[in-house]
This record gives sequence, structure tokens and C-alpha cells, in this order.
Amino acid sequence: MANNGGFTLIELLVTVAIIGILAAIAIPQYAEYRRRGIDARSLSDIKNAATAEEAYFADYERYLGCVGGPDCQNNLPGFKWSRNVDIAMFQVAAAGTTPEYFTGRTFHAGGTRYSAAVAYLWDSLQGGLQN
Repeated sequence: MANNGGFTLIELLVTVAIIGILAAIAIPQYAEYRRRGIDARSLSDIKNAATAEEAYFADYERYLGCVGGPDCQNNLPGFKWSRNVDIAMFQVAAAGTTPEYFTGRTFHAGGTRYSAAVAYLWDSLQGGLQN
């Protein structure tokens, strides 16, 4: 009898089935890790923008308004937002007065905080991060 050094069909099918099961578990987990990473980026951006606002206030005794995108980087010295993160900062003041506090929000369409309705919210009057 000749010794055929290959695998049987059953062995190959079992191997393919095991790889399929592992892939079915790994792919959704990878997507979840990615979403959480994107959320962490959005959260980091709102905290960094708030720090930049407070640093600006310490130097000039007023807050800057920032309405998303490139304007935020131009208006807030020392702040650089992450790519594809939507950010908006708003100063709040009575008409004709110096802004007393600021609010802001960040979200990324690829994360679980995917729109302004579920964004991370910051309110300096209320003590920081609200959700």
C-alpha cells in the first residue's frame, strides 16, 4: 500500500468549520473595538477643547466660541481635533456681556456617539462632561 500524506475530506471540513466559527466571533468583536476607539477619540477631543477654552480664559478672561471643523483649530490655540470628529463649542453670555461659560459637543459618525443627538456634551457651568 502506498502512503498518501494528505488530509482527509473530514479533516479539511472540520478545519474550515473551526475557522468559520472563530471568524464569526472575531469580526463583530473587532467592529465593537473600533467603535469604542472612535468614541474614545471623540471624548478626548471634547476634553482637550474644554482644556483649551479654560487656558484661553485664564489668559484673556473670556471664552472663545468655536463652530466646528477648522474654525475650532483656528480659534482655540493649542487644540487639534481628530480627523472626522464633528466638534462644536459655544460660548454663553447675556446680551452685550463677556461670555460666562461655554458648552460643547463632539461625535463621530463611525462610533456609538454618531450624531449631535447622542454626542458627548460638555458644560463648564455644570462642571464638565454631562454624559
